[in-house]
Amino acid sequence: MTAPRTPKIPYGGDYNPEQWTEEVWDEDHRLFTEAGIDTLTVGVFTWSLTQPGPDTYDFTVLDRILARAAAEGRRVCLATGTAAVPPWLAKRHPEVNRTDFEGRRHRYGQRHNFCPSSPAYREHATRLADRLAGRYARHPALLAWHINNEYGGACYCDLCAEAFRAWLRRRHGTLDALNDAWWTTFWSHRYTDWDQIEPPNALTEHWRGPDHTAFQGITLDYHRFTTDALLGCFRAEKDAIRRHDPATPVTTNLMGPYRPLDYHRWAPHLDFVSWDNYPPLDAPPTRAALGHDLMRGLKDGAPFWLMEQTPSTTACRDVNPLRRPGDLRLATFQAIAHGADATLYFQLRASRGACEKYHGAVIGHAGRADTRVFREVAALGEELGRLGATTLGARTPARTALVFDWDSWWALETSDGPSRLVRYLDVVHAYYRAAREAGADVDVVPHTADLGHYDVVMAPALYMVKGDLAHRLEAVAARGGTVLATFLSGRVDEHDRAFRTDVPGPLAPLMGVRVDEWDARPEEFTQSVPELETEARLVFEIVRLTGAEAVATYGADFYAGTPAVTRNRPGDGAGEAWYVATALDQRGVDRIVRRVLSRHGLLGPYADHRGVETATRIAADGTPLLFLLNHAPAPTSLPVAFTAADLLTGRRLERGEPLTLDPYGVAVLHAAQ
Repeated sequence: MTAPRTPKIPYGGDYNPEQWTEEVWDEDHRLFTEAGIDTLTVGVFTWSLTQPGPDTYDFTVLDRILARAAAEGRRVCLATGTAAVPPWLAKRHPEVNRTDFEGRRHRYGQRHNFCPSSPAYREHATRLADRLAGRYARHPALLAWHINNEYGGACYCDLCAEAFRAWLRRRHGTLDALNDAWWTTFWSHRYTDWDQIEPPNALTEHWRGPDHTAFQGITLDYHRFTTDALLGCFRAEKDAIRRHDPATPVTTNLMGPYRPLDYHRWAPHLDFVSWDNYPPLDAPPTRAALGHDLMRGLKDGAPFWLMEQTPSTTACRDVNPLRRPGDLRLATFQAIAHGADATLYFQLRASRGACEKYHGAVIGHAGRADTRVFREVAALGEELGRLGATTLGARTPARTALVFDWDSWWALETSDGPSRLVRYLDVVHAYYRAAREAGADVDVVPHTADLGHYDVVMAPALYMVKGDLAHRLEAVAARGGTVLATFLSGRVDEHDRAFRTDVPGPLAPLMGVRVDEWDARPEEFTQSVPELETEARLVFEIVRLTGAEAVATYGADFYAGTPAVTRNRPGDGAGEAWYVATALDQRGVDRIVRRVLSRHGLLGPYADHRGVETATRIAADGTPLLFLLNHAPAPTSLPVAFTAADLLTGRRLERGEPLTLDPYGVAVLHAAQ
């Protein structure tokens, strides 16, 4: 099953009319029409309203909300409301409340506050989903089901301990296998009974927080268990919905590169991917782009929904900058350029009370239509209406892949060496950014992905190598492609045990290098890499060549002159394997990645136009759509790469003709006949 079929890009967002009288609803719908809003996400936090007691359900308000949406010609993404338990449930079943990392059982409060292993939570949440589906499965306003909301967080209670032990039995089979996987001969930890195993937290294996653990194996498995436990809750609600509604697509809103949950394990169970995009406004544009491409890669390149973004400001940080004029339009088209088939907001009307009353909203507290934010939202709604269905279902024709692996993320950042200053996402983003700014479309893929159609495969900080990935990377090079790996790759197996081979483990034959030692230094320490006119920091692996050639070397210390960057031509020399043995600064990463891309003709036509992002999608009729996005606060001019029509202006542009993009401007070029 795929995303809902719509005649245009769905436009709207989170709407909470239960907070308001129906007189306000009248004003809202008038303004929705003015802004071109056609899609509402409703019911996200309505559990205490729709089920005020254990055996009492009241759908009166939700009935009116959906009826009004249908009367206005709007569609609804209907949430099950199970992300925040009602007070009566927490009081009646205290075990529903989570136990935190320090071992404290929480009392009622906040949201995302449930234990995923609680039978009481599972029973009541599933029953509510069942009731909702039975009531609204054939409602004319229903467009999609939205289960729970932004799943996340871990619990360490006795129920989770029991569920963890059962999960471990299924994963490892025997205690002997588990003891071997966790290397429990270390520190007298060998388990002789499943009941001896405790969740890894501040009272057991951890010190100085969640990233400092005595046994990485158990902590890694608890991350995997938590992912599966929360996924189990999602699947239970989806099953309840499917008993009444076999056809309407089901999703939940993910959060991009979110460390606590491995979304690759979730992807098969989502009918379509949706996610919430809240990048820091001072982050480079490629941070949000990485999130979009990661979400698109969850289901083999299928388009996704942008379920939430702020129209103006957020309310969850110490300081919350405002989006500048034009930034909302640019961010929206960036999402569409990377595969979004819907663009929605949080929130449509600002709440009057509680912690999100200052979060950005399309409609503010005064309900005005003459604010800058509302005018920008309305103008964008009109533009998306003119765009129609042109981009819907379009795919990205990437020839470059980046392997993204949650297990490597978890294992690397809980390792006691070589450096705790290395952050997985920063390393990944540096290489992704280099490729995107060079004009390459990039698929962000799991380690299990089919790599057969990529010319370039980047695997930065692939700390853990699992399954047959090493052989599939070798196959990329064997057919003439290029593989790029970095420092701290190929260190451990799926259980976080060091390989009994030369570093980089299974990647060593492909890379043609051997690493015996590594130097780690404080963040302020840098070392030059003269051949690249750049600097390196954090980790300096000392490389011996076993077939590769040195491309660049370290400029100082006792290992001065030894390789910092290498290139190997394995086999008959058709392909290449690059190894970057240190954390180069962005300039150095850019130079390496551009050399790799240029070998395959993958540098984009605007690779030298700093601040201009390009992305390509192939429309359903096979026509390329080229998105040009100017992230600079000044206008820029560039020649048109092919004869095209700009879908946003209707203007025909001849090949080579200069095109001026306004500050934060956008063009969508459709190849002209």
